[in-house]
Amino acid sequence: MVYDKQISFEKPTRVDGTSYIAEGIDPQEANNVFLMFSPNKEEAGALAKVLNIFESHKVNLVHIESRSSTKVPGYEFFVECDGKCGSIGKALDDVRTHCTYMNIISRDYKDNENAVPWFPRRIRDLDRFANQILSYGAELDSDHPGFTDAVYRNRRKYFADIAYNYKHGEPLPHVEYTEEETATWGIIFNQLTKLYKTHACREFNHVFPLLIDNCGYRADNIPQLEDVSSFLKDCTGFTLRPVAGLLSSRDFLAGLAFRVFHSTQYIRHPSKPMYTPEPDVCHELLGHVPLFADPAFAQFSQEIGLASLGAPDDYVEKLATIFWFTVEYGLCREDGQLKAYGAGLLSSYGELQYCLTDKPEIRDFEPTVTGVTKYPITKFQEVYYVAESFESAKEKTIKFANTVPRPFGVRYNAYTQSIEVLDSKAQIQNLMSNIGVEFNILNNAVRKLKV
Repeated sequence: MVYDKQISFEKPTRVDGTSYIAEGIDPQEANNVFLMFSPNKEEAGALAKVLNIFESHKVNLVHIESRSSTKVPGYEFFVECDGKCGSIGKALDDVRTHCTYMNIISRDYKDNENAVPWFPRRIRDLDRFANQILSYGAELDSDHPGFTDAVYRNRRKYFADIAYNYKHGEPLPHVEYTEEETATWGIIFNQLTKLYKTHACREFNHVFPLLIDNCGYRADNIPQLEDVSSFLKDCTGFTLRPVAGLLSSRDFLAGLAFRVFHSTQYIRHPSKPMYTPEPDVCHELLGHVPLFADPAFAQFSQEIGLASLGAPDDYVEKLATIFWFTVEYGLCREDGQLKAYGAGLLSSYGELQYCLTDKPEIRDFEPTVTGVTKYPITKFQEVYYVAESFESAKEKTIKFANTVPRPFGVRYNAYTQSIEVLDSKAQIQNLMSNIGVEFNILNNAVRKLKV
């Protein structure tokens, strides 16, 4: 059966940690463990005493570095341990008794109840997992429309290769699309734009004409990621990053924490222009991009990403499901009428019409319920969740994020494009002081408006 369907975000098919990489670790060294700790006493030889513990348990140390601590007076130490030799578990237990604090970051975090999954701290760290994809290039399933098309498979490998070799900070790869690819885009573009004014939400319809004016959105041209990314950055700070295929849920959501959206550049097979079994450039640019230019929606999307950092697998799955029923297949209310804002709807001619009929079940968005709802990925949704507004959805998502069990809080620093891990009183006091300065600026501006 052929569905007019966009599959843009796959539920994780594995939760064994094989797509999680610890900072600085080679994928072949999956058992290495990373520690950040500060000894109980700031005295000469304090580090040596801790390191002797590893020696006594026959644990090799691959890397050691020290730095000033932001959590306690004095220094903290960063140590990489070879987890494949000695008694690493016993060593960690003994080290903990000699430390003011100790954080364990590990790709194999499930082997230690005190460890958390690695997550990127700086935006350039996205390079470390961006190519841990679930499928690559010409690796197509047998039921894929392009499976027997050698030319299409080679073209898909071309797109995968340029995404695989991309590094943060480089210009986004420029692609010369073929006439056939552009024609496929044109068919989809012309069909979908017939529905947007009546079926899409107000925010989407506000942005779409701006994309036509600034990014080359038209039937005879597939926009370049660089042009679109620059436009989004000016609007909300969101940027695009090329990706070779489907990422795991954890890795994809981590990108959103930095306001980075991993986007494909390839296009679906021309034999079925209204169908694709995986996200393609039509889904990304027509479905996702317009609303990433809306400040409220951008903040909502980032909150989902921030909540995923260091979260247990079951919570990552819940957040991925929330993403599915909102960013991918969400509906909202406008003046008493339902409108679509999910990318899977706004890039699917058939489902965009179907979702606003009386056939599917409509429920109010509530993260605790939405996050455990089962859904199909090969046919139209049976259930849609409705948000009263993006602000309302954001507030509910933040409240849900506060229930994620992790021993720290996180905050995105837009100035340094990094994640701040909030796990000490000094850090939080400093942040509150900065917030106080910002509040005074706003208060002063309000007083001037009253004059």
